Parts: sequence; structure tokens; C-alpha cells
Amino acid sequence: MPTEEAMDRARAAGLDLIEISPNAQPPVCKIGDFGRMKYELSKKEKDARKKQKNFELREVKLRPKIDVHDYETKARMAERLLLDGSKIKVTIMFRGREVTYANFGKNLLDRMATDMDPLAIIEREAKLEGRNMFMILAPRTSPLGPAKFLTQHEAEKDHKGHVVAKTEEPTNA
Repeated sequence: MPTEEAMDRARAAGLDLIEISPNAQPPVCKIGDFGRMKYELSKKEKDARKKQKNFELREVKLRPKIDVHDYETKARMAERLLLDGSKIKVTIMFRGREVTYANFGKNLLDRMATDMDPLAIIEREAKLEGRNMFMILAPRTSPLGPAKFLTQHEAEKDHKGHVVAKTEEPTNA
């Protein structure tokens, strides 16, 4: 229908003429309350933002000559962060002439990747940039198995240290 006729109908109804698809031939319009339509669109956008997952990138720093116990401590922290839903950037920091032995850092990152395999996927392979070598791990949507370094008690806590689910221990009666 002609634009003037549509405008007259909208005015008669006390509503607005809203252009839905301006690039169509002919342009598509509808009669409705423009303020109400803007409000509903903003609600939809707000719900979409709420449902969107925000991944936080956390960093775990290592050195190429790390001891076994220190490595396990860092791996335990990485598992905790992955279980919280954060992405992890595992960084190997080289000092002085250590950068000539970059293969030690690569082996360490490969070891971290295999240890985190049940909980994470490799998002970015190990890469040397300057004096640092890093890789990025992203949490799996559903873990393939239990965490390797976290104890059952630690795995049941959230990121603030509060117990999430307590398992019932059998009582001898």
C-alpha cells in the first residue's frame, strides 16, 4: 500500500509506522508501538548477553628448570582454574641464555597439555615470542575424566574455597 495510506492508518490507531526491512522491494513496514518494540529488543539483547559465556584468560607462569613438586602445584592451580571455566595461558619464562634451550620449555608445555587433557583442549599451540613461550588451554564443555592433580576434596570446592558438594561417607552402625 502507499506510504501515505499506511501513515494515516497508523495515526488513526494511535500507533507508529515501523519500517522492518528498508532494503526490500517494496520496503516492509508494520503498525505498532515503537517504544514497546525498542523495549522488547533491549530485553532480548540483555537476555542474550546474560546467556553468553565470558571466558576469563588466567595465566600460569613456569620456568624451564622447575622442580617436580613446584610443577604439580602449578598444575593443581591450572586444573582449579579450568574447572572454574577460565581459559589458561601457560607461560614459560626464559632468563639469560636459557632461551637457547627452548626445547626444554616446549617439552614442559607438552607435558602440561597431556596432564590437562581430560579437562582442557589446546586452543593455541606452544609458541616462542621473545623470551617467553606460551600456549593457551580452554576448558572442555564436559571433562573426559577426573583431574590428575586435584584431590577429591579440592575438586569439590569452588574458586573461593567453599565446599560445593559434600560426598556422604558410609557410617558403621
